[in-house]
Amino acid sequence: MDAYINKADRAQVLVQALPYIQQYWNRVVVIKYGGHAMENEELKAKVMEDIVLLQLVGVRVVLVHGGGPDISEVMTKMGVESKFVNGLRVTDRETAEIAQMVLAGKVGKSLVNLIEATGGRAMGICGIDGRMVEARAKSAELGYVGEITHVNTQPISDLIEKGYIPVISSVGCDGQGNVYNINADTMAAQISGAMGAECLISMTDVPGIMLDPADPASLVHVADINEATELFRRGVISGGMIPKVESCIEALLCGVHKVFILDGRVPHSILLEMLTDEGSGTMMVGEKK
Repeated sequence: MDAYINKADRAQVLVQALPYIQQYWNRVVVIKYGGHAMENEELKAKVMEDIVLLQLVGVRVVLVHGGGPDISEVMTKMGVESKFVNGLRVTDRETAEIAQMVLAGKVGKSLVNLIEATGGRAMGICGIDGRMVEARAKSAELGYVGEITHVNTQPISDLIEKGYIPVISSVGCDGQGNVYNINADTMAAQISGAMGAECLISMTDVPGIMLDPADPASLVHVADINEATELFRRGVISGGMIPKVESCIEALLCGVHKVFILDGRVPHSILLEMLTDEGSGTMMVGEKK
């Protein structure tokens, strides 16, 4: 009897997922993955399982990744100091080259390898490939930190049509060939807008937007742009969360229907948010209905 109930519970989970699968079928979903959420290999494998499952049920998945801790680790080994301003890495020409090497090389290819090992098909590219992401300097203070000026979605669409999951490293270039380190949250927002994505999922190492960072119970489950702007004004959103939430707002203004901020340290948080009634993080929308 217990075994029957367990099977019934599993069947109910699958039935519950049906309307969500129908909602996302053949729609573009951009997933941003990076930072400390990528440090645990076991959890990283589970995230890749989620991504492969979504593709298999008909979701057109695009994975955009960062890798700040990996960049910092390599810079430390090379004796190069890391400096940050409002959560963004100050980047000189040498640091931009390191970012390109780490993101488009080590990090990107490791994610491709994990997806392939899980039974999916993936192709690693960066913003330089096919002039997919063109950029200019965001500010003199930040150096070669890029502000995106154009997104060419054709290379991404071509890979999706061929059955691959695009795994995109967050570096770009300008017309003169200068390489820019681009914040992965910003890049994911711009790509999701250009692709007309159904949603953007931003995976990080916190549960979502919290009114009190020390209290998980203060998690904000749903926020619209006006509410997020008020949280900025009150100083609730600060530090590394600033570019994350700014990119969420940017994606919504670009026409993305909704954005989720999820804790990448929670196993299968993507599936919990997208395919169940529970949810697991903060959902941001343009305006509450």
